[in-house]
Amino acid sequence: MVGAARVFGLMAGAWASMNFIASPILGALSDRYGRRRVILISAFGFSLDLLIMALAPTITWLFIGRAVSGLTAASYSAAAAYLADVTPPDQRARRFGWLSAVYATGMILGPAVGGALGEISPRAPFYAAAGLAALGWVYGLVVLPESLPLELRTKVAWHSANPVRSFGILARDNGLLGLAGVQLLIQLASTAANTVFVLYAGFRYHWTSVDVGLLLMGFGAGNILVTGLIAPRLVERVGERATLLVGLVIAAISFSGLGLATTGLQFCVASILSCLGNVCGPPLQALETRRVGPTEQGRLQGALNGVTALSALAGPIFFSQVFAWSVAAGATPARSGTALLIGAGLMTIALPIAFALARPPESARTTG
Repeated sequence: MVGAARVFGLMAGAWASMNFIASPILGALSDRYGRRRVILISAFGFSLDLLIMALAPTITWLFIGRAVSGLTAASYSAAAAYLADVTPPDQRARRFGWLSAVYATGMILGPAVGGALGEISPRAPFYAAAGLAALGWVYGLVVLPESLPLELRTKVAWHSANPVRSFGILARDNGLLGLAGVQLLIQLASTAANTVFVLYAGFRYHWTSVDVGLLLMGFGAGNILVTGLIAPRLVERVGERATLLVGLVIAAISFSGLGLATTGLQFCVASILSCLGNVCGPPLQALETRRVGPTEQGRLQGALNGVTALSALAGPIFFSQVFAWSVAAGATPARSGTALLIGAGLMTIALPIAFALARPPESARTTG
């Protein structure tokens, strides 16, 4: 079990590292050559990568496959830029909410279908995933139009596609830098929950894998409702900034509840609140896209995806160590929720930053 956990951790690290490197490059390429080309090339590469993993004769090949998967998954930056291209600024929170809902749907159906196929053969889920990725590529090739007109395309400044220097676009004004900081804090807090959730529930409440699986399915279904329906409607009523702030408040409270809950029922209630806290995601993405023009949406999304990849790389390492310390011999049960309480602290830190800086630029307020 320890050996498997270490291999899994290395694979996750390889994926996040490659995603961090590739995201700004693909984002910049989409500004130069168009979103469609980057999306199609990445989808084709992803399908081939999954096929390689299905045929992998050794763990080393699986490791290589996960690294390549991190490269192709970085096309999310081009996809998000595509959405920003074709959506008016005041409708982007709604569209990003729908995108999150689609992602959550996949997170529910994927493990369920993969688990069933895994009973047939350990390689069957990879073959099925490769086929689905290939269908996505065919759909894009036949149906998907280009979203970025030729007159809005820019030359690639390769130094700006450097994973580190790409963050320079975020530092051009305090508002965008603040929003990116809020995103980093949210992602790190989410990583805390994702890293320790299963282990924590088993240690603190003696839940079985079935118990945890049912709660995760419920959380996924709730996330579809929150991001796809509740968040867009809340944005329409109170605006992007207010929805973001409400979500952060709920998230901070819910993470505190997750870390302090003494019973499984209390933990479930806190999980529902945590799901509601996800209303902060779509308006945050919409506010970020308002800070740059149409010629730089790819670079922006590449940098933001790099922020997410950075949290995915550092978060599991840090929070797994925190959890190991919190359940060490002699530790009280209450201490086992420390990682989740740190997540609550991160959400709390994000709140005043968002309050001060999460506003549309003046041009967006007058024209958007």
